[in-house]
Amino acid sequence: MDDATIPNSEFVLRWRSVQELMKKKSIDLLFAYGDDRAVFGPAHVRWLADIPVHFEPLCVMLLPHGDPILLSGPESNQYALLRGKIKDVRVLEEFTHPDEEYPYSIIQSLKDILTNLGWERSHIQRAGIGGLQLISCGTLQTLKNVLPGVEWIDMEADLVGLRAVKTPAEITLIRRAYQIADAGITAAVEAVAPGKTERAVSATAEAVMRSAGAEGFGIDTIVASGPNSRPILARSTFREIQKNDHVLLTFAPRYEGYHGAVGRMVFVGEPDPQIERAYQTAVKAQEACGSLMRAGEPGSTVEAAGRDITARKGYGEYFLYSGLHSVGLIEFEPPIFGPGTPGKLVENLVMSVDIPLFNAPWGGLRVEDGYLVTQSGAEKLSQSEYYFFC
Repeated sequence: MDDATIPNSEFVLRWRSVQELMKKKSIDLLFAYGDDRAVFGPAHVRWLADIPVHFEPLCVMLLPHGDPILLSGPESNQYALLRGKIKDVRVLEEFTHPDEEYPYSIIQSLKDILTNLGWERSHIQRAGIGGLQLISCGTLQTLKNVLPGVEWIDMEADLVGLRAVKTPAEITLIRRAYQIADAGITAAVEAVAPGKTERAVSATAEAVMRSAGAEGFGIDTIVASGPNSRPILARSTFREIQKNDHVLLTFAPRYEGYHGAVGRMVFVGEPDPQIERAYQTAVKAQEACGSLMRAGEPGSTVEAAGRDITARKGYGEYFLYSGLHSVGLIEFEPPIFGPGTPGKLVENLVMSVDIPLFNAPWGGLRVEDGYLVTQSGAEKLSQSEYYFFC
């Protein structure tokens, strides 16, 4: 299992799928931007080049024909050649640091690169860009200055759509990510005890997940106890777990670029019965959503099943965000389904059912599991038990 990877041939198919998209959208040149921001940053570059972006931004540049070119900073080009699937790597002047000197690097401006490829400005009428929400204003303006008068098209939704349905190789990696997440849950549950800090529990869980093969995490590991569990964006602190606390766990390890995401609660001693009842409701909501999930089912219908169960028990106002989202190169990526979201589930989507009850007087909680959508139903990918008492 640990030698599982995406075959080289699959990357070529990805390049061609993007070029077919460019043809349909009349895009003459496309930039897929990536950086090392943990949640969303690396996704496009990882999907197209298999590079875990680090320190400097990277950008995959695709023309309508031929193989892509990777644009890098001066400290990333050799790393990209060693690690990635794209063999034409150019150091882009626009990615250099203004205060640094690189006397032994061949640095080219975007204009020079395009000219060397035989592309004149007149050839480019429409330029597409993925990762527009990530790229800095300065870098984007620099690209626009090189291509004055070009119409820039936001291709984010289109590119994300191409990678929504997972291949068998991707599913293998995602299964492994969920196994790693489950191992982290087990380790955290064993570590939870009165007097233990949240960060100590988090460190134990992360060490186990790293040892199991995690290369990183799609979101910061969440171990939030007592009142720290109340907000959606809980983070681990030096708070010591108390005798009758509840402890929220949310882990999203990344394995070869792909994620698993599991959310659970641990009950210490005799916690507030209100949150125990709320958690029981969230578990029922989770199971109801999972039982409805199959190819052809409207995503909003699946999500509504969980939302309705929580609402009938009086927790509707605490269900604060869309409860059904895809998992892949991003821990939380489209398609995302809420009460009013159109669209149906299709085979080989990996969907996370995330039941969130937060900002309640008694605290907050999350029950989250991953499912592989099939024609006849859904396969649950996370195997952690729902109830933990210590």
